[in-house]
This record gives sequence, C-alpha cells and structure tokens, in this order.
Amino acid sequence: MLVAGRYELGEVLGVGGMARVHRATDTVLGREVAVKLFRDDLDEDAATRAQTEMQTLAGLQHRGLVAVHDAGTADGRPFLVMELVDGTTLAGASADLTVVGAEIAEALAYVHAQGVVHRDVKPANILLSPAGAKLTDFGIARIIDGARHTGTGLTVGTAPYLAPEQVTGDPVTPATDVYALGLVLLEGLKGQREYTGPTVEAALARLHRQPVVPADLPQPWPSLLTAMTARMPSMRPTAAEVAHVLRGEATVAMPYPVAAAVPTRVAKVVPAQRSSLVREALGLDLVRMGLGALAILLVGTAVAASAAPASGSSTSPSPLRSRAPVVQPAAVVKPSPTAAPVRVPKVVAPAPAPHHKKHKGHHD
Repeated sequence: MLVAGRYELGEVLGVGGMARVHRATDTVLGREVAVKLFRDDLDEDAATRAQTEMQTLAGLQHRGLVAVHDAGTADGRPFLVMELVDGTTLAGASADLTVVGAEIAEALAYVHAQGVVHRDVKPANILLSPAGAKLTDFGIARIIDGARHTGTGLTVGTAPYLAPEQVTGDPVTPATDVYALGLVLLEGLKGQREYTGPTVEAALARLHRQPVVPADLPQPWPSLLTAMTARMPSMRPTAAEVAHVLRGEATVAMPYPVAAAVPTRVAKVVPAQRSSLVREALGLDLVRMGLGALAILLVGTAVAASAAPASGSSTSPSPLRSRAPVVQPAAVVKPSPTAAPVRVPKVVAPAPAPHHKKHKGHHD
C-alpha cells in the first residue's frame, strides 16, 4: 500500500486503539521510516488526539524523542511519518536504568521547556536503541495552560503510572511526568509494578499509600525515587534535576513524607489507547464506569487501608529488570509519617573538595 503517493507500507510494528504503525520505505528519499496510519473512523475526541500528536511532535526536536519527518491525510486517514527506531521498548527488556532514566529525564526536561506535558510516560512508550532511549507517543500530550481536550473531571492515561493529581482530576503539570517516570524506574528496580490490580483499584491505590521504595537500593535511588513520587507535585524535583542526579552531577535531599488524605473527589480515568497491550495491562476501560462505582470503591479502599498496614504488591513480577549493582543497604532516614511537609526536595551540586586533596570523579 502506498500512502500519499510516497510511503510504501511494510510489516506492522505495532497496533493501538487509534492507529497502526508500519515499517515503510520513503520512495522519494530511499530510506526506511515508520508510518503511523490512523483509522478512518475516529470519533471527534480521537481525531483531536491524532491532530494533537502531529502538531506537538512537529514542533519538538531532541535526541531523546522520536523525530517526525512528515504528516498529513491520505484517503481520509491522518498519517504521521517518523524516524524508524530499530530496537524494543522498555516493557519486557533489560536496561541500565541509570542511563535510561537520565536520557528520558533529559527528553522530558526539553519537552517541559517547550510548554508540553506528555501525560503517559510508561515502559511501552520508551524505545531502546543503540543510539539511546527515546520517548514516543504524544497522543494525549497537553500544552501547559492550553485548552483541555478531555471533559472536566476526566483523566486520560494508563492507570499503573498515573500521578495522584491525574486521579483526582487536578491540573497536570511537568511534575506529573516526573511522578510517572519515578514509577517506571521503580518498577524496573523492583521487578514488579508498584500499583497493580483492576484499573480502578490501581488508580486509587496511590491516594492511600506512597510507593514502597526499598531502602537497600544503591544511592541515589532511595532518595531520588522518594522525591519523584512525592504525593504533592510541588515536592517533586524537576525532570532536569532528575537527569543531573542520575548523571552524578547533583544530589537530592529526601523530602518529608506527605500524609495521603482521602480526596473529596475522584476523576474518571480512561486509558490513553484502547490497544490490546493497554487492555491487557489495565483490564478495564474506566470510561464505562460511573463516579458511583468509583466512590464505592474509594470508601471500601479507605476502610481496608485503615484496618491493615500498607504493603508492597505480591502479584507476578513484570519482565522489567535492572542491571543495578548489588551493594550494602543504604541508610535511609524515615521521618514520622505524620510530619508536616515543611520543605520541597532540593537538588544540589556536591561541594567541591579542597585543592590539596585528591578526589574521585562523579562516576565513583
């Protein structure tokens, strides 16, 4: 099949709820590309998302993002021509999470500086290639302070990686992406998702307990992940600060924990795409569920949480694995859970050593 008289479609690389991604050949320039061909029966909301992705990606250029070569409409179907990344996604792959985390954090820092929030950072949207990690799928990205394409009280995203403010329907900010990246990295280090179960349960769980960050992880992981997944967005480091910490250029102070109060309202959550991958990961489509079901489950979850201590998930591990070295447990100060948040996490560069002493580089 020839798209726009130029792109010869080949094998299918991926299938989502709104589109298929094909390996293709640009017959004009003689190069391989990836063509995302959207369905021709998209509803108004899906068509808006497709247009959002095309316009957003067209204005972004960074080594940590999949480059866009062309976009348009052919036979009534929107299409997007992108850089072909030969590799796999972080979902189901082994990777050096320190390197991958720094690369994606740098990409997010660039995206945020352009006034865009991705809103769907997850392993399946992180591509691994010999050239480095790349962030993809801006189908539900949002311009900061821009017009909403979802109704009030509605959140679009993937339940296991939603930030608390997405669940409660509060405004999304760059800190929303930092939280999601924190859960992705934590999943890789622990070998299992932090919040599992049916969609509603997974979405609401983060409102009642903080992610469990193992104290025996090598530094800077314990303090960094705790800061990235802080309940309040204002207590999280920026994406640029995360990149600096993972590059060994700075350290992050452990924030005080924030009590997870039961919210007065809960937003409905709908998956980013209705692909088989998302359905398998989420199990249910929240758009079919009313606020009544959410309210009932919220009360039940709150009662259960008050009757038993929170603990980590015991579900089957995700195939994500990290090659982080095994070291002695790091000492982690655990302030009282009732302590009030009096400061935000500060990322600071390490103090220089005196000139008369020899010191090791940042990689030590």
